[in-house]
Amino acid sequence: MRTSLDCITCLIRQTVEASRFASADPELHEHVLRDVLRMATEFDLSQAPPVLTQQVQRHIRRLTGDDDPYRELKRRANEAALAALPSLAAEVRSAPDPLPAALRFAIAGNTMDAGAGGAASIERMEQELSVAHERPFHGDVDEFRRAAASARTILFLTDNTGEIVIDRLLAEQLPLDRITFAVRGAPVLNDATRADAKLAGLDRLAEVVDNGSDAPGTVLQDCSPEFRRRFSEADLIIAKGQGNYETLSNEPRDIFFLFAVKCDIAARHVGLPRGTQVLLRSPAGRAAGARLTTPERRRHGRRR
Repeated sequence: MRTSLDCITCLIRQTVEASRFASADPELHEHVLRDVLRMATEFDLSQAPPVLTQQVQRHIRRLTGDDDPYRELKRRANEAALAALPSLAAEVRSAPDPLPAALRFAIAGNTMDAGAGGAASIERMEQELSVAHERPFHGDVDEFRRAAASARTILFLTDNTGEIVIDRLLAEQLPLDRITFAVRGAPVLNDATRADAKLAGLDRLAEVVDNGSDAPGTVLQDCSPEFRRRFSEADLIIAKGQGNYETLSNEPRDIFFLFAVKCDIAARHVGLPRGTQVLLRSPAGRAAGARLTTPERRRHGRRR
């Protein structure tokens, strides 16, 4: 997915936000902003937005000397999600069909996004979780159920802190013995790393790996060889968040993208209004699903 001119406004907002998280010095804020504005004149807009965000965030960290400007926001997000988890889990357990309930909560958790949403997104995430079942939903839950049941290996690409806690509800509806969770290889924005996965308890559910990259998406050429091997060998990939969609939407793999449409750029790209909860299968995945015969679908649907 190419970077739109409208994405530049988000990058500038992130610059001011991150520099203020890192320092209270207004002169440093101005220096960082002016440097990024100079960078913007040479942005390669053929790149996906997370690639440019990676470049900007690296520059901010160098200029401010802070290797994780969003650490306090991340801590607060994880605490808020952990506090909400028991009541959300009870709702999933009591639902007539727990899988769509867990999917809705997992996608609502995706609103905890400092890339598209900004620092106030903790409050927005809490609000979205409270109305998760009222939001418009696009996707085929039964298709997702069949694909997960038939996959021998599932690579679950996580996204943000806070959100990663809520992801447990979805993971627990899937064959956990076939899942590997993947997090970012280093801090960027409020994206989840190994420490966040441990805090969320994902390491008690399944194996956790990192992708070796500090991009707020999955830029395969920037990921570690080990992660790329796992990516290429997985039967099914679950990719949380808009950044993963932006970087992987053209990959020829069976991928289910789960995210909330948070900006007009993404809305135009997927053809759905802002605020929609999206469960979107990649073209390669849809082709693979279409090749299954009806008896095979029934057999896969019974497997757990």
